[in-house]
Amino acid sequence: QELPEMVLLKFFRPENTPVPARPTPEQLSNLIKTSLHYPESFSHSFHQKSLCLVPVTLLLSNCSQAVVDVMIDLRHKTSPEALEIHGSFTWLGQTQYKLQLKSQEVCSLQLKACFVHTGVYNLGTPRVFAKLVDQVTLFEASQQNSMPALIIINNI
Repeated sequence: QELPEMVLLKFFRPENTPVPARPTPEQLSNLIKTSLHYPESFSHSFHQKSLCLVPVTLLLSNCSQAVVDVMIDLRHKTSPEALEIHGSFTWLGQTQYKLQLKSQEVCSLQLKACFVHTGVYNLGTPRVFAKLVDQVTLFEASQQNSMPALIIINNI
């Protein structure tokens, strides 16, 4: 009895159908690099004026080759432990920003931090979320935050 001849099956895909490359969650959380620029210490006369306003620049850099939607939320929730160490402060003005950054684009936002006491404060509270513009998602990926951004407020 003869054995049936074995036939190799070949699977092929037409070359013109691109497979969309889905970015990993880690890649999505590294789309935007943020940095805060502010004085290391700031002297203010609380006797003359009870509110101390410090200008702070938030620099946003799009590290990807794609257009990215960015949302910045300044309405930080400070934990009780952080209050004991750093104290609380307020961002003045607009508390949420939505913007779009082109590939490799850098954008700077001018912010104002408001303090009512002397002390050491952590300015690293802005939460930054980002997503690729062409990506249909219900949520943006939270961008990794860098080191604490400490500022010393002195009285003169």
